[in-house]
Amino acid sequence: MYRSGDEYRESLRRYNPTVFVAGRRVESVADEPLLAPGVAGVAVTYDFALREDLAPWMRATAPDGATVNRMIAIPRDAADLLDKLEAVRLVCRETGCAQRYLGGDGLAAIHQATHRLDAELGGEYRPRLLDYLRHVCENDLTLGLAMTDAKGDRSLRPHAQPNQDAYLRIVERNAKGIRISGVKAIVTGAPYMHELLVMPGRAMTEADRDFAVCCAVPVDAPGLTIVARPAGRPGEAAAQFSAKYGQSTGVCLFDKVFVPWERVFLAGEWQHSEHFTYCYATHHRHTCIGARAGFGDLLIGAGALVIEANGLDPDRAPALREAMVELIKIVEGFYACGVAASVYAEVDAAGVALPEPVFANIGKLLLGTQIYDMHRLAHEVSGGMVVALPGPDEDHNPATAGRISEVLTARSDIPYARRIEVARFIEDLTASYQGGWYSVISLHGGGSPEAMKREIYRRYPVEERVALVERLLDRGAHAASDPRWFGRQPGRCCPGGCRDSELAGLDGGGS
Repeated sequence: MYRSGDEYRESLRRYNPTVFVAGRRVESVADEPLLAPGVAGVAVTYDFALREDLAPWMRATAPDGATVNRMIAIPRDAADLLDKLEAVRLVCRETGCAQRYLGGDGLAAIHQATHRLDAELGGEYRPRLLDYLRHVCENDLTLGLAMTDAKGDRSLRPHAQPNQDAYLRIVERNAKGIRISGVKAIVTGAPYMHELLVMPGRAMTEADRDFAVCCAVPVDAPGLTIVARPAGRPGEAAAQFSAKYGQSTGVCLFDKVFVPWERVFLAGEWQHSEHFTYCYATHHRHTCIGARAGFGDLLIGAGALVIEANGLDPDRAPALREAMVELIKIVEGFYACGVAASVYAEVDAAGVALPEPVFANIGKLLLGTQIYDMHRLAHEVSGGMVVALPGPDEDHNPATAGRISEVLTARSDIPYARRIEVARFIEDLTASYQGGWYSVISLHGGGSPEAMKREIYRRYPVEERVALVERLLDRGAHAASDPRWFGRQPGRCCPGGCRDSELAGLDGGGS
């Protein structure tokens, strides 16, 4: 089943979630002006899937053979991962952030994790997930990802928190299901999702078993309250881009929310919580690469336009050409890591293609830290007028508009209005509240830089590289020394590497 963007909006009207934005209760998320840019962004994922020219990327095959929207599809091989990467890039170059792909990453991770859980412990989590997946695909749902807990005192584990609601947990079990309480923060697009996938945000210990929970919850479930921020910069005249497309994030407060067993995929099996987290982190970091490459496409295009509008030619201005090449290198460099992670993916026993984790984490680390360079380069090629331009109200001020348009026109064949439009576009993406938001969400969405560095170090085959050099060096006198103490990577006692008790810094925010 494929919905259109308008049908998606109409479907939201059939839900009645408890949502607060800017301090007031929202009556209808589909009709709320402060959320309109976020709803519009998700709607594009629906409309793109209806376009035949985009079908190779925006449509995928479900396990039962049906075709589904790529944003909620389970990747089965390297080709699926490549198509997902391209689909997310296509949507994000249109909207800034696709938002909806987090739910698809969550479904893929839960698919893998429940397969392993049932294989080791027995149970019926996997059949439940497959039934739920059919429900999602048949109704073309948009899913939010509720992973990041409030965390409270970060030096303490979940069970040791003075306020137990700092982490979401199971507070009651009965024959019909479970009840959960606590908070999930940084939930991308929370107000205008259909359902939320609740996942553990870290590896749990036995003492944390009540916090090891994964389930699906409708956004209007009794006891769930969403406190969200506006999406983008709705209603702001200067917001050339983010008044149309943006993203809301929400804090989700759960107060004894009931979840029937058929929507529960982990309930206390703490030994498996880390695998849920790891699988999601790898899928999501890979997808983030496509998202931020789409954002980079916007900056590259805007940079080229503003250079022209300023009356300059990169072929005759080496500094501008160099800055543009640097911007292109950054964007296509981290995107190439996403391609490599797709090509070298491994299909596990559940039939899910997991992106190669080293390339996925390197790509995410590059985009997260180089987003600031992307902004800087856009500023370099555009000049200081990006933040020095008069506000949009002056465009219609009879006392100033004529003179300003006259003196601020650079090329006679490019009207002042065109020049100012592209300048404000770059300001919106890089130097506004929204621009700062893109930076922070790129840096921390899907985990902090430290989390990526740890994964890269754990999973990169340093031991193999050491063995290579040892063989080439012909170590002579060292040959008789104990190999366990020479050139060994700290913390690595086996090829797979030891893992800490958690993936620090992981979050389920957008990218």
